[in-house]
Amino acid sequence: MEKEEFSGVDKIDNKVPNDLEAIYDIPVTVSAVLGRTTMPINQLLRLGRGAVVELDRKIGDSIDILVNNRLIARGEVVMVDETRLGVTMTEIIKSEK
Repeated sequence: MEKEEFSGVDKIDNKVPNDLEAIYDIPVTVSAVLGRTTMPINQLLRLGRGAVVELDRKIGDSIDILVNNRLIARGEVVMVDETRLGVTMTEIIKSEK
């Protein structure tokens, strides 16, 4: 996959092309993946409240941003306010198609 630094949405004269307006209301699922791990079911069933699950990422590593389970970008976790987290996109991933 080719990587491209994120520079925002390209707009011409701040107008949206008419051919894109048709897709603006289509819902998609956006996921921010902090990391992954694999474990046997018996270990999963023994997890209780307060259990720590070790992931395949380190503190400071970028997170994956998926749309409909397809990797589209990488980013960083940010604080929105005292109770909410957000994600800042730092890199757009171009698919090879």
